Amino acid sequence: MRKESGYNGKKLNNIIMILFVGILAVALTIVVVLAVRKNTEASSADSTEESVNTEPGMEEPEKWQEGTISYNGKHYRYNNQIKTYLFMGIDKDDPVGPSPDRISGGQSDSLFLLVQNAKEETLSIVAINRNAMTQIDTCDEEGNALGQITAQICLQHGYGDGMEISCRASVEAVSRLFRNLPINGYLALNMGAIPQMNDAVGGVTVEIMNDLENQGMGVSLKQGDTVTLTGDQAYVYLRQRDINEFGSATLRLERQKQFLTGFMAKAKQVAGEDQSSVLRIYNSVEDYLVTNIDFVSLAGEALEYRFDESLMYTVPGETVMGEVYEEFYVDEDALYQMILDVFYEEVEAVQ
Repeated sequence: MRKESGYNGKKLNNIIMILFVGILAVALTIVVVLAVRKNTEASSADSTEESVNTEPGMEEPEKWQEGTISYNGKHYRYNNQIKTYLFMGIDKDDPVGPSPDRISGGQSDSLFLLVQNAKEETLSIVAINRNAMTQIDTCDEEGNALGQITAQICLQHGYGDGMEISCRASVEAVSRLFRNLPINGYLALNMGAIPQMNDAVGGVTVEIMNDLENQGMGVSLKQGDTVTLTGDQAYVYLRQRDINEFGSATLRLERQKQFLTGFMAKAKQVAGEDQSSVLRIYNSVEDYLVTNIDFVSLAGEALEYRFDESLMYTVPGETVMGEVYEEFYVDEDALYQMILDVFYEEVEAVQ
C-alpha cells in the first residue's frame, strides 16, 4: 500500500477494523485498513458573528465555517463538527504503481464523499457523477502545468503520478465543485480489487438493475433477478457500462450505490461473526490502495453512528451529449441547497 511520506504505520484494534469494513464501502472498494497515518487536516476556524449572504452564482466563493448564511428565507451555520473524506475507485486493474508519465494516472470512475457528523452521530454519503463538468488542473507528460480546463471531473486523477499527486489534485477539483468545501482526506483504490473485496464477505446480494453481459468473464446478469454476486459478477456489475448507451454512467452510479449499501450491511455482519475476516479483506486489497486518512481519528466514536438510505445523496444535475463524450451539468441551485442540508445547520435567525 502506498503511503505519503512522513506517515507511520501501526495496527488498529479490532473495533476500528470492524467499523471500516463498513465505512469504506463508500468507495465501492470498501476495505479495512490496518495502517494508521498522521493526517494534516483542514483547519477548523470558529464561527464568527458576521452575517454573510451567499447565493448561487456569486463571484466570491462561499466562506466556509464563517458567519451565518441566509438563503431562501432561512438561516444556516456551517457544522464545524463535520469531517469529509473523498473516496475514489480508479479504472485500473493492476496494483498501485507510479504512472509512466503525468497524464496517465487513471480516471476516477467512482467518486463519493463520506461525511462524518459528530454532532448528529451520522454518516452520510454523497455520490458524484464521474462526468460532472468542472474546472480541472492539467499538465503535460512531464508534469508542467498547462492551466485549468472545464472537463469531466473523473479526468482530474489522470493528471499526476497515479498516486498521491493525482489524489490531491482530485481532492482540489471536488472541493471546487462543492464551493471550496474542506476535505479532510482521501482514499483511492484501483478497481481490480473488487472481486477479492466482494468474495471476502461472501458476496453481496442485489436485485439486478439492468442486463449485463461479459462473455470474456463468463458473466450474464439479467434485470430483475436477485443474485448473490461472485467476484467476477461484482466486477462487471460495478464497472461495466455501454459507452454507446446514453446515460450509462448515471445508471452505473445507481448500481454502485445499491452495491455499497448491501456491502456495508454484509461486511458488518461478517466482521461481527468472525473478526479474522477483517484481516482477509485488508490483505486482499492492500496493494491497490492510496490514502492519507488517519483512520483512528476517523473511527473515533463512529462505530455507533447511524447510516441508512436517507443519508445517501447524489449531486443533482443533467446528462447531455457533448461533442464526443457525455457531460453532466450540475444543477447549481439544487447543489447549493444540498450543501446547506448536509454540511450546515439551520438556525432560527441571523445571530
